[in-house]
Amino acid sequence: MKAIAITQAAGAHGNIEALEEITLPVPVAAGHDLLVEVKAISVNPVDTKVRAGFSGDTPRVLGWDAVGVVKSVGEAVTLFKAGDEVWYAGALTRPGSNSEFQLVDERIVALKPRSLDNVSAAALPLTSITAWELLFDRLGIQENGNEGDVLLIVGAAGGVGSILTQLARKLTKMTVIGTASRPETQKWVADAGAHHVIDHSKPIAEELIRIGIPAVTHVASLTHTDKHYLQLIEALAPQGKLALIDDPETLDARPLKTKSISLHWEFMYTRSMFETPDMIAQHQLLTRVAALIDNGTIKTTLGEKLGAINAENIRQAHRQLETGKTMGKLVLEGF
Repeated sequence: MKAIAITQAAGAHGNIEALEEITLPVPVAAGHDLLVEVKAISVNPVDTKVRAGFSGDTPRVLGWDAVGVVKSVGEAVTLFKAGDEVWYAGALTRPGSNSEFQLVDERIVALKPRSLDNVSAAALPLTSITAWELLFDRLGIQENGNEGDVLLIVGAAGGVGSILTQLARKLTKMTVIGTASRPETQKWVADAGAHHVIDHSKPIAEELIRIGIPAVTHVASLTHTDKHYLQLIEALAPQGKLALIDDPETLDARPLKTKSISLHWEFMYTRSMFETPDMIAQHQLLTRVAALIDNGTIKTTLGEKLGAINAENIRQAHRQLETGKTMGKLVLEGF
């Protein structure tokens, strides 16, 4: 089967050009695994981080978002059958979705939304899992609850921010504030349902005062946490909650003490990496998100389709993501 893999470590000019097409044997499903024929993928910041940090001798297939068709199932599978159309984000410790066929554990897979084509659906699994877990598992927000609370989403125009904004607006009673710095990204965030949009290139406290909100109760910091960290602490009300998904080199928790702010980290691969007892929660939440899509509650966060799944187009997706200016998700379809 065809696959696009990273084949060498970064040198002086990086290693995007080391994303190359290789040929691998088609794997065989066993246990809880599904063998999925991949139809569409999206590219995420995790792809660029794993690529840049690659130091092995064996080519590694990247990709952690896919829509496809189940071709065969392992002997322990109970949730799916051959022919099912599915979507998933996969596991960080296993070969990724940038290949014609992929093995994935049924407990982190769901049936794709019936109302979306493959491209529109492929934009959603990883970011939906991340946003859902951040909102409900890490920050402890309640569905149809938290009236009077205020959620600030830093980087609301990106992949996770685009779906988090929708989930918070549609499924909770919170006031939702998204940050974006350009007119086109500000419109994107407003269209996703944010009550207010502020500019994170300006002092956050001043921007909040401008819209008449003196403090927020919850923060989802999705990008550049190290740059905004002290501003976010200033913006948070006493006993507020701060959650992040990015990778600051260091993070001093001591400034959180006087306000008793709690710190939460969301990493959507935790359940699959450690095969936690509640691993099936990702199957359940993807099933729920598919229903929310199909009943019109939320919509795809597709930003741009970049063409077929090949080395050249995947390299282009990596380049675009690394500019930090992408709106929504970058998706590729077909080999």
